[in-house]
Amino acid sequence: MDSRIAPRLAQELRARIREVAPEEARALQKEGAVLLDVREPEEAQAGVAEGAVHLSRGWIEAKAEEKLPDKSKPVVAYCFSGFRSLFAAETLQRLGYKDVRSMAGGFRAWSAAGLPVGGPSGFSDAERRRYARHLVIPEVGEKGQKRLKEGRVLLVGAGGLGSPAAVYLAAAGVGTLGLVDFDVVDESNLQRQILHTTSRVGMRKVESARRTIEDLNPLVTVETFPERLSSENADAILARFDVVVDGADNFPTRYLVNDACVKHRKPNVHGSVFRFEGQATVFWPGKGPCYRCLYPEPPPPHLAPSCAEAGVLGVLPGVVGLLEAVETIKILLGEGEPLVGRLLVYDALAATFRELRVARDPDCAYCGDGAAFPGYVDYEGFCTAAR
Repeated sequence: MDSRIAPRLAQELRARIREVAPEEARALQKEGAVLLDVREPEEAQAGVAEGAVHLSRGWIEAKAEEKLPDKSKPVVAYCFSGFRSLFAAETLQRLGYKDVRSMAGGFRAWSAAGLPVGGPSGFSDAERRRYARHLVIPEVGEKGQKRLKEGRVLLVGAGGLGSPAAVYLAAAGVGTLGLVDFDVVDESNLQRQILHTTSRVGMRKVESARRTIEDLNPLVTVETFPERLSSENADAILARFDVVVDGADNFPTRYLVNDACVKHRKPNVHGSVFRFEGQATVFWPGKGPCYRCLYPEPPPPHLAPSCAEAGVLGVLPGVVGLLEAVETIKILLGEGEPLVGRLLVYDALAATFRELRVARDPDCAYCGDGAAFPGYVDYEGFCTAAR
């Protein structure tokens, strides 16, 4: 903007928009007014007025109604020095906001007056660039992205389901991903397990997965457990994570994951695939059924052959693994309605989704009313005996 024009425009705006001192802005905030920080995100790294809502000036027309839904509520806009906030306030007036003011002197005057300042958001410039599309979503924003950054997710299995789930959880910025898998990469895995490559055949899956994730997003911490999940190590591993993603391909591990999640009160994001059909749900202790409520006993072999025996469409684990990633992110954000008590069934040939309701069994030995954790069992023996 021409330096000769800017002062004249500011003078014209001051004739229409009331300016308030920082002390008055604070008093208005205590009475219910919204403090609106219209600076650019990188400016906020120096701190923000305590309790302020952030919306860069360039996004006001597009996002104001999401950030400030009540147009009758007083708004005090501020920038760094009190100049840009005049233009922001004028835009808000045009959008129909009834009581808009600008803080004279901006954040600089607020700080000089000794008024409370919140810390920076904690995001580096690199993080802001990487997660820019998240930061503008009202349901995510800085608060939600911080939750993702602080989140710890354990993936049981780095195979067909664990691969897409891990890729998208890492891309989303989930701070710590744990990977449990004792297997090595086989050429037959490459049809569907996108974490791995031909050059890594024979490498441990957790190591191959770690390399892929760190190359995709070096801001994510990867913890690897190159071992089979068992009754002996489940407590030590699961206790360190917030959410468990079950990508197991066998019944003993699925029952063990369920029982450990019930014991430790962890959400269990579950998926399974078979030929052209996949399923996804969330078993969350205290909120809905567990895996044993749905499958009290393993089905006989002829009704549930393994992927090696029956085959699986290569892209199908991608669909189900992504559903698991979405559910995990919703849980970490505390947004939406997780698939608790709902089994989502995908038929790839028919291109349909069906939702089945799953009720908690009040007599379930693990999650039933008043049930005390009965302990881990011989899962191989349990699944063999049931057949």
